[in-house]
Amino acid sequence: MADKEIHHYRLTGLSCTNCSAKFEKNVQAIEGVSAAKVNYGAAKLTVTGHVSVAELEQAGAFDKIKVRPEQDTNSDTTHRQTSFWRDNRSQLIAVVLIILAFISQWCIGEPHFLMPVLFVMAILVGGYALFIEGIKDLIKFEFSMATLMTIAIIGATLIGDFAEGAVVVILFAISEMLEGYAAERARQSISTLVNVAPKVATVRRNELEQTIAVQEIQINDIMIIKPGQKIAMDGVVIKGDSAVNQAAITGESLPVDRRIGDVVFAGTLNETGYLEVQVTKLASDTTLAKIIQLVESAQGERAPAQAFVDKFAKIYTPFIILLATLIIIVPPLFFGGDWQRWFYQGLSVLVVGCPCSLVISTPVSIVSAIANAARHGILIKGGIYLEEIGKLQAIAFDKTGTLTEGKPTVTDFVVVDERYNETDLLQKISVLESYAQHPLASAIVEENQRRGINIIQTSIENFQSITGRGVRGDILGTTYFIGSATLFSSNSKITTIAQAFHDQSKTVIYFGTSEQVLAVIAMQDTVRQMSQQTIQELQSLGIQETVMLTGDNQATANQIAKEVGVSSVKANLMPADKLQEIQNLQATFGRVAMIGDGVNDAPALAVATVGIAMGVVGTDIALETADVTLMGDDLSKLPFLIRLSRSTLRTIKQNITFSLVLKVIALLLVIPGWLTLWIAILADMGATIIVTLNGIRLLRVK
Repeated sequence: MADKEIHHYRLTGLSCTNCSAKFEKNVQAIEGVSAAKVNYGAAKLTVTGHVSVAELEQAGAFDKIKVRPEQDTNSDTTHRQTSFWRDNRSQLIAVVLIILAFISQWCIGEPHFLMPVLFVMAILVGGYALFIEGIKDLIKFEFSMATLMTIAIIGATLIGDFAEGAVVVILFAISEMLEGYAAERARQSISTLVNVAPKVATVRRNELEQTIAVQEIQINDIMIIKPGQKIAMDGVVIKGDSAVNQAAITGESLPVDRRIGDVVFAGTLNETGYLEVQVTKLASDTTLAKIIQLVESAQGERAPAQAFVDKFAKIYTPFIILLATLIIIVPPLFFGGDWQRWFYQGLSVLVVGCPCSLVISTPVSIVSAIANAARHGILIKGGIYLEEIGKLQAIAFDKTGTLTEGKPTVTDFVVVDERYNETDLLQKISVLESYAQHPLASAIVEENQRRGINIIQTSIENFQSITGRGVRGDILGTTYFIGSATLFSSNSKITTIAQAFHDQSKTVIYFGTSEQVLAVIAMQDTVRQMSQQTIQELQSLGIQETVMLTGDNQATANQIAKEVGVSSVKANLMPADKLQEIQNLQATFGRVAMIGDGVNDAPALAVATVGIAMGVVGTDIALETADVTLMGDDLSKLPFLIRLSRSTLRTIKQNITFSLVLKVIALLLVIPGWLTLWIAILADMGATIIVTLNGIRLLRVK
């Protein structure tokens, strides 16, 4: 049904969190809208129902919010930036009037009707939109920033402080403008992500090449990608080979080789060669699109610190209004104070007590941190996980595919019978294994490629897979076997060689004929290059416990654990056992992270304080189930993630503390009667700008 249709819009001009909440409420009140949600961090609006762009912009007219449909590919031309003069002409005119008022005061040198007239004109011109909004909110008993400022400015005018009323109008406008600029700066990283993929692509259809919009590209279309061009869609290479820069997805700037059969992603850069790519996903389903959706969703999630501040602000604002009222009434009524003086002090309290800086202190930090993480190839699903990461005391690692590469590598090749040539044996083994489909076979083929040994072009007859034991086949009339020891008769020499490899936690397979073993091959799942350094960095960051959880045997587990430097190891674990181990760690250390492949470790990932999936570029399961996803095979991003989280927590505390302390200091100025509207607006404006800029610094954490 039409009223159940969900539409997404991009917003520009959204200046503050209070404005965001008000805009959301205004949209919800539009006829035909059943639900509306504004994501301040991502500057995005989601509407359920039917509504026009004109109606949405009318709902956001108070903050000069501009709206465009998310699917609008011509956004650069749809909403051209208006001139600085057009956007701020009323404020500029007000500034001119204020300057003329001060000049007239200086020239005339005594009170004159011209000066207050110019100040009042400046107030009316510069504060017209503010007054309209403030009065509307006051009628509704909504005590917004506009309400507080309107009361204060009108009050100053009534007691004859025209100059201060006019200057407050201008300073407030400057504050709003700077706050809006700072908020947009925090969103630029996401805008970069949104625009990283090209809007059009060259596609071959019916032997004709044509350039079309990505929304029109269908699955199985063939994209033509030349050197230096960005890849527009996810797909599989069907022709050519090239170095592809995947920085937009993984955060790593070093290019990776891509050839026939390899997967490529939208938004990545084809650097050197010509590629033809068969499209596997629609534009809305690409890995990049999902990354953007997840990051924007994360920026809209309320972190615990933000939730606390929002609750506090709801109590804080009425308290400030009550305090201002008491300051106006109590001194004149009970202590003989001057009504005009204390009325002025009460107005100043309303201005300085505005919760803007307090409310924005947390979301701007969360938005900046999540955007920075996304830029480094790390997806964080919400502020709650960002906060928890910085408080971790223990981290559990899956072994295979996390601390190790997740695939076997040939480490040793021993020729048992010296009458046989090593290269000749490897060629025969490769021919036989090329028919097999298991990881060990692939490892042998890769070893031959590494050594530069070409597979002889020889057919195999009577090829047979022997379940659980290996394979056999006839090569040039001789039957060869490759697999476990059970395929061959016992031999003390071979047993001795194999035992030495077993003691090193290596997997051993044998190659030979029905009469004898010709070669022994040892394999091992190799440790990732950065695993040991990462563990050391985590320990230096104060992580109390690093533990490896694996289903592998104890000997192999001990060997890997010793190599990478984890503090403890648990082996022979089933998925349910890993879950139990995570619960045990939580009982001892409190907050625990689990790092795994996002599939086999699902139970442990789910129960952990933070579940982190790694080494799963583009897999839907990891993007959907993990709390945090490391998009590349790079475990070294983990220390950066912890540093970023701790920096975020520290910044949030700094912002909240600074906002409250500055307001308390300003409020204390009421006691000697030193608080003025000038000081009040500068304190509020200064606090808002400083906490916003402090939050934006998180974009630079490395």
